[in-house]
Amino acid sequence: MKCMTARKKKFSELPPRSRAAIIVGALIQFALQGAALRDIKKRPADQIKGPKPLWVGLSFVNYFGPIAYFLVGRKSD
Repeated sequence: MKCMTARKKKFSELPPRSRAAIIVGALIQFALQGAALRDIKKRPADQIKGPKPLWVGLSFVNYFGPIAYFLVGRKSD
């Protein structure tokens, strides 16, 4: 039997809807990460649960990191 492996498609070979979805997803990720990093930088350390460097690192975990920071990383005002 032949081993059938699917070759990876180039971005330009994807259907327009798939390309649009990837672009929108990337923009959302960059916006979330940018907002989280900006907030971490401006917020005093005593208003953040845990060390700032931890949250900076976690903000690079796609979607999960920035959302986790906004939901659980900030102390209530």
